[in-house]
Formats: sequence, C-alpha cells, structure tokens
Amino acid sequence: MSAGSARGKAGAEGPPDGPLDGPREQPRGGPPVAPSGADALESDLAAEIAAAWERERPGTPVTSIGVVSRIWALAKAFGENRRRVLASAGVDAATLDLLSTLRRGGPPYSLTTRDITDRTLVTAGAVSQRVARAERQGLVRRRPAADGSRAVWVELTPEGHAAVERTVDIVLGQEVELLTALDPDQQELLAELLRVLLHDVRTRFGEIPPTHVGT
Repeated sequence: MSAGSARGKAGAEGPPDGPLDGPREQPRGGPPVAPSGADALESDLAAEIAAAWERERPGTPVTSIGVVSRIWALAKAFGENRRRVLASAGVDAATLDLLSTLRRGGPPYSLTTRDITDRTLVTAGAVSQRVARAERQGLVRRRPAADGSRAVWVELTPEGHAAVERTVDIVLGQEVELLTALDPDQQELLAELLRVLLHDVRTRFGEIPPTHVGT
C-alpha cells in the first residue's frame, strides 16, 4: 500500500495510526541518537517513516511521505489551535464562517442563502442551520427578496458585524504568528506551491469543502 492511499482513508480527523505512521523507529544496531541543530529539522517522524520503509522494503514509493505526512501534521496543529482561539473568543467555527462570508461581501453585508452556499462550499441545509443559529444569537437577520422571488437574504446585524470584526483579527493574527519560522519570501513560495497542489488535487477529485472557518 502506498503512503497516499493509506492517508486517503484517514478522513478529516488526521492520518491513521498504522504501519505508515507508527511510533518513531530507530536504526538497528545502536542506541538512539538525539538530533541537534539543523539535523533536528530533518530528523522528524516523516523522515523516519520514509527511511524505515526504504530500509525494510526497498522500492516502496515513499516520496509522498515527506509532503503528505507534514501537511497532515500541520493541518491537525492549525485546526487544534484555531479551535482553542475560537473557544476563547466565544465563537464557534461555523458561525464565524457565516459572519466572515457576509463581511467579505462588503456593504450592505447581505447575501442570499444561495450565495452563501456557493461561497462556503457547504450544503444548503448546513447553511440554513448556521443562519438559524446565528439569527437566534442576534448576529444576522433574514428577510425575503424585494422582487417577490423565493430568495432569502441574510444580513449582518450590528452585533454580528462587531463580532466578526473582533474575532477575525484574533484568529488571523494568531495564525500569522504560527508562520514566523518562515520569512516572507518563503511564505509566498509555500503559498504558491500549495495553490498548485490544491488545484491539481481538486481537478482529480472534485471540490474539497473546507473543514474550518474560511476567514
């Protein structure tokens, strides 16, 4: 089994705890050696897994492990961090996704439920649930279309506008801090490489809904 196929079965929760992603393995024939300096950056779990497969099963396609394993690890770390930040801000991810979508639309911060569905890549039913919950919290209001059509418009209330203004800076500011190990040029290069990879994956498998707030 390749690393890619094993990870494809992992779902949204992260990589599996299986042969590809087991406990850290040490080379045979001696005690473990703790890496230091630049070596510590390379001697991580992904590198150890790839080396172990190459050692134990020469010819195993391992080139994906260094990319896919690290993307999984980063996704888990970033997701857990965002959940903590949102919890401390008193906003859930789905609600902030809705508020952010309306805020990014510009004045008068109003979109139809169809527009929201298209922009958030979640189902119409999920959008309806999000809108109903946010409306109960006083963050949005619904109104019928002025032209008499069946469209339903959703708009930010002053409370909803204040909530997204307050929360989005907290969330994105924290995530900026998580990238400080990379200089601006490295961040720009990584963003472009991820864009290329994501486009290709979407071309192969179709649109991939985001699992966290799309701020």
